[in-house]
Amino acid sequence: MKIRAESVSDKKAVYEINKQAFPGDDEAKLVDALRENADPIVSLVAELKGQVIGHILFSPVTLSSRPDLKLMGLAPMAVLPEFQKQGIGSKLVNESVSKCKDLEFAGIVVLGHPDYYPKFGFVPSVNFGIKCTYDVPDEAFMVLELKEGVFKAGVVSYHPEFDNL
Repeated sequence: MKIRAESVSDKKAVYEINKQAFPGDDEAKLVDALRENADPIVSLVAELKGQVIGHILFSPVTLSSRPDLKLMGLAPMAVLPEFQKQGIGSKLVNESVSKCKDLEFAGIVVLGHPDYYPKFGFVPSVNFGIKCTYDVPDEAFMVLELKEGVFKAGVVSYHPEFDNL
């Protein structure tokens, strides 16, 4: 299996992965909208024997107390159901975090499972006094500093496309 940048020819497969991994097609439509309207994005796929089986997307977010920071939000991440629980998601996260570091982003936020993302270094955002604009459980909204000491108390806002979820 290899992790690589998403290409234009992957669009249909990525849509299907997100549609199968989540109930409904809201996340699949979100990916299409972010591709079209968010800049920059980091979009990687997992490929096995020529088949795209997983996808991860990052798009810009802002922190009210530090509007100067280059921050990314991880969402969504999806793996085809028959390939889940095989470490593919972990490989996607690790590779994409490395890509965000290479692109000199200061940090990443994620709204996700509190038992999954800490293994990659994510910690509850409340540790920094950071909240999400959406009403989410404190333990599920997490941050990862890619540059030490960048996070200050404030509110994280996602790209407007997320408001359609």
